[in-house]
Amino acid sequence: MEERQRVRRPGGRAARVGAAVHQAVTDLISERGYGKFTVGDVAARAGVADSSVYRRWGNLEALLTDVALTRLNARSPMPDTGSLAGDLHTYAANVAREITGPEGLALLRLAVALSGNGQQGRRALDDLLAERARHLQSMLDRAGERGERAPDALEVLDHVMAPMYIRVLFGLDPLTPEYVDGLVDRLL
Repeated sequence: MEERQRVRRPGGRAARVGAAVHQAVTDLISERGYGKFTVGDVAARAGVADSSVYRRWGNLEALLTDVALTRLNARSPMPDTGSLAGDLHTYAANVAREITGPEGLALLRLAVALSGNGQQGRRALDDLLAERARHLQSMLDRAGERGERAPDALEVLDHVMAPMYIRVLFGLDPLTPEYVDGLVDRLL
């Protein structure tokens, strides 16, 4: 008899469960805040068994880390407009839209909370920042290849990203397009 192999399909049940669990975590953080829900709460919200969450992520901390890294990294693709100024303006506008959107503040708070919650949380934040820096560096490298003078990734983080994150985290003035464009213009 022929042996049958299970074929994993992208977008299959595993992808649906992962998406439902990620959404449940994001919703619970928005509603209750970090540290105020359990794996059972996440599973119930996602419509899956607790064992499914434990089998895939192991514990709540690993799940929260995965959500932070996946959701924040997936939301701001690196633009390629043909100029550094265009790329930075587009990227900054995308990040501003991402962090002021319905899930943005919750995800930022999750990243901050994880950083202060043990070695795994700190590693998650370091991974997130390293991923952002790699993406930024690819955009800056393209600019250099075109002959443009580009700042380094840390300057972009310090002068563009950090002021936006601070405003959102502390509920300061809104991130208007003029404000975001001004951050990029001052950097350049």
